[in-house]
Amino acid sequence: MEALGAYFEKIKMGKLLVAMLKSTGVSIEIFFLTLVFSLPLALIIAMGRMSKIKVLSRVTNVFLLIIRGTPLMLQLIFVYFAPPYIFGHGMGRFTAAIVAMVINYACYFAEIYRGGIQSIPVGQYEAAKVLGFTKGQTFFRIVLPQVVKHITPAMGNEVITLVKDTALVQVLGVAELFHVAQTQSGRLVSVMPLFIAGVFYFIMNWLVSKAFDLLEKKLDYYK
Repeated sequence: MEALGAYFEKIKMGKLLVAMLKSTGVSIEIFFLTLVFSLPLALIIAMGRMSKIKVLSRVTNVFLLIIRGTPLMLQLIFVYFAPPYIFGHGMGRFTAAIVAMVINYACYFAEIYRGGIQSIPVGQYEAAKVLGFTKGQTFFRIVLPQVVKHITPAMGNEVITLVKDTALVQVLGVAELFHVAQTQSGRLVSVMPLFIAGVFYFIMNWLVSKAFDLLEKKLDYYK
C-alpha cells in the first residue's frame, strides 16, 4: 500500500510539474512580447516627452503621469473591460494583458531613456555637427551607444520587475505561472505549487540578471 501511495504521489507531482512548466511558458511569452513592443515604443514616447513642440511634450507628460501614477493591475482591468463599453467590442484576455503591459513598461522605459539621453554632454552634439554628422547619424552612432551603457543598470532593474509583474495578468484570468500555482495549491491543499512557482521566478530573474551583467561587461569600452 505504501508503494502504491508513493506511486500516486509521483503521478501527482509529475502532472503538477507539467502544468507549472506550461504556465511558465505563458509567463515567458508575456515577458518577451512586452519587451519586444515596449522598448521601441518607449523611445518614441521619450522623444515626444523631450520634443520642442510644447503641446506634444505636455500631452506626453500627462500621459506618463497617468500611466506611472496608477497601478498596473488597474490598467490591465481597464484595457480589458473598457473597450466593449467605449467601442462596442473588446479584445481577448491575452491580447489585453500584452497591450496593458506594453503601455505601462514603455512609459517607465521612456523615462529611463530620457534620463540617459539628457546625460550626454552638449559638447558631443556640437562636435558631431562640426564633423558633418546629421541629427540622425549623431543620435544613432554617437549618442545611442552611450545611452545604452548609462541606462543598462536601471533597465536591468525594470526588466527584473517585469518578470515578477507577469503574475498580475492573472487578474484577467490568463493562465500564467502564478495563476496556475494558486489553482493547484487550492486543489491539492498544499503550498508546494507556490514554492515551485517561487523557484521558477527566481531562475528566470537569475537568468535576466546574468544577461544584463554580460551586457554591462560588453559595454565596458565606453569607460
